[in-house]
Amino acid sequence: MLASLPDIMLEPLVRAGLLEDLGRGADVTTNALIGPDDKVRVVVRSRVAGVLAGLDLVRLSFHLIDPSLRFERCAAEGASIAPQDVVAVVEGSARSVLTGERVGLNFVSHLSGIATATAEIVRSVQGTKAQICCTRKTLPGFRAIQKYAVRAGGGISHRMGLDDAILIKDNHIALAGSIQNAVERARAYAGHMTKIEVEVDTPEQLQELLSVNGVDAVLLDNMPPQTLRQCVAMVQGKMLTEASGGITPQTAPAIAQTGVDLLSLGWLTHSVKALDFGLDFEKAL
Repeated sequence: MLASLPDIMLEPLVRAGLLEDLGRGADVTTNALIGPDDKVRVVVRSRVAGVLAGLDLVRLSFHLIDPSLRFERCAAEGASIAPQDVVAVVEGSARSVLTGERVGLNFVSHLSGIATATAEIVRSVQGTKAQICCTRKTLPGFRAIQKYAVRAGGGISHRMGLDDAILIKDNHIALAGSIQNAVERARAYAGHMTKIEVEVDTPEQLQELLSVNGVDAVLLDNMPPQTLRQCVAMVQGKMLTEASGGITPQTAPAIAQTGVDLLSLGWLTHSVKALDFGLDFEKAL
């Protein structure tokens, strides 16, 4: 079961979004047209099929504007939703509902888009051992919620940041002088809980890496399936294998069938299409 992120992590993001939207004069349209005592019942409805993620941010978008609003969740995080599905019901002050609407819909649309794209890739590699993994290519400030949305779609996370694992890439190797030098320095620096991964571009680099102790995973960068299959065979299960670089829904199945453990995709968080949601009027109260 997917664990939601705690409100204390979500509230600053929602608060910043609301303050940006309210600007210097609050919602002048709603305040001009809607009476202070008008009450309404509305529903948050999906316009297209997909996977739901981010409904807690919708709730906070309304409750930070008006804690008295009643918010009823109608679908679980990570659930598959169809066009016209109602995912939440909101009742209370019409002014408050209309003021908090846009920020909440922006969050749920973006995060559900990530969850939906992740679920599509996950389905495409079913029958293999490969897991779908997101990267650090996230929008500034949104990393935690974007990686949460990947989990809602059935994926997993790579590093959360630069501080929780060592990933030795080509520039690190160039500056260290060799793969062996880089790994030895990393192992001397790392604590016993810190994993070490090394990026390689060719089977020849992998062969050099396999002669070095203390490596937990290898990132096989921008390799075609035939080369990936060769590298997986070379590793012989001695470390985790991760494929990265230009992986799409079309190429993911063939890459997963090479036997790699992980497929990492940056576009899941940095350029995914939002899922469409709307706020529909039900009745005045």
